[in-house]
Amino acid sequence: MWKHFHALTRIPRPSGHEEQARKFLAAFGRGLGLETIADEAGNVIIRKPATPGMEHRKGVILQAHLDMVPQKNSDTTHDFRSDPIEAFVDGGWVKARGTTLGADNGLGLAAALAVLESDDIPHGPLEALFTGNEEAGMTGARGIRPGVLRGSILLNLDSEDEGELFVGCAGGLDAVATFEMEERPAPPGHMGFRITVTGLRGGHSGMDIGLGRGNANKVMNRLLHDARDRHGLLLASIEGGSLRNAIPRESFALIALPASEATGFLESLDTLAATIGLELAATEPDLRIAAEPAGLPAAVMGDEACERLLRAVHACPNGVMRMNDTMENLVETSNNLAIVRSANGSVTVECLLRSSVDSAREDLAMMIGSVFGLAGATTRFEGGYPGWRPDPGSPVLKVMREVYESKFGRAPEVRAVHAGLECGILGGTYPGLDMISFGPTIRHPHSPDEKAEIASVARFWELLVAALGAVDEKKDCRD
Repeated sequence: MWKHFHALTRIPRPSGHEEQARKFLAAFGRGLGLETIADEAGNVIIRKPATPGMEHRKGVILQAHLDMVPQKNSDTTHDFRSDPIEAFVDGGWVKARGTTLGADNGLGLAAALAVLESDDIPHGPLEALFTGNEEAGMTGARGIRPGVLRGSILLNLDSEDEGELFVGCAGGLDAVATFEMEERPAPPGHMGFRITVTGLRGGHSGMDIGLGRGNANKVMNRLLHDARDRHGLLLASIEGGSLRNAIPRESFALIALPASEATGFLESLDTLAATIGLELAATEPDLRIAAEPAGLPAAVMGDEACERLLRAVHACPNGVMRMNDTMENLVETSNNLAIVRSANGSVTVECLLRSSVDSAREDLAMMIGSVFGLAGATTRFEGGYPGWRPDPGSPVLKVMREVYESKFGRAPEVRAVHAGLECGILGGTYPGLDMISFGPTIRHPHSPDEKAEIASVARFWELLVAALGAVDEKKDCRD
């Protein structure tokens, strides 16, 4: 499994650019003499016949996604479309140098490849489903048509807490608000400054949204709004966040203000930065806020449009909206104010809404649409995908619990997750598919702090191998 993971770290595969990974997987399957399909949606399916004597069992689908989230530190030089990930061992963890590691979902991919390659693991009929573009819209899973998959049990290998079996997930929806911004020349007698917000931890906008981490877009907007009220700030450009499903770690803004206000601006910025630093001290000890003189920008945004933008971003909800009533420490509904970016005379604000309750997600969408609508922006909602409703009577859940306790001497936790898993989409296309999600322990996915616990990978592998031999062995799992 580690051999295959290392091979994957050498193959660039950011979301939307998985061509090399698809080619690698297709060659891998065909090289083993296995039926291999590459479909129009960017998925690869590899089928492996059952071990002799186990042909009667239900078919099992091993599912993982091809792509990885491309995040790097601002001082790291890395092109995710061409450069390999530089992974290394640090104590009991595998990490990457200044970038995301791709353990999400590279370790799931590696596990499936190891099973396909093996000749000593008993199993029934197998399909490995490698889906494309999971992190940027789940378009691969959406493109799986009815009748393509043959299995009736799906093992999703995309969870990030070893010792936990996941039986449900949140649905999601993208919100994109656009502000049209009239521009005018920067007035004479003004100075330019570049404001930076860096050092935030970021993280997965589903798994980590409840940890109280700072949002760079919210922090930057607070600074801009304050400086506009106090010192007549004019906004020339802004760029914060990069991915809808990653909590934004950095934001950069180019501004202009009267030269007579420069000293006061720097003093009040330092004061507000210290206040924000105290507020986030427990979760964001490395937060850095700075302003440096820059050349006077050629153009700035119109006063009224800028005011509407800053007020709307200030009012837009962000973070946890509601916790789940029945499962402890599970977020029910949240919003990630992911991206604020100016270009070509407009500013785009992108959010990712999540909820395990469809009506709550719809209400949050109306709330966000109302905020931006009142500010004069046009808002569209797209990319919605369903959640996965837990089934406590799932036969595969029963088998997996028994196998885990037998292997490791303790019962696994059974949980739902406030992230989007492809199980919701695949279950909608294939009603009745018996599904469960599990994986090794991965910390801080979707950020350059991503790391995988080595010992947990071994346990994950042992559980997968044992489960393949046990699934459908009992009467209640037979056709």
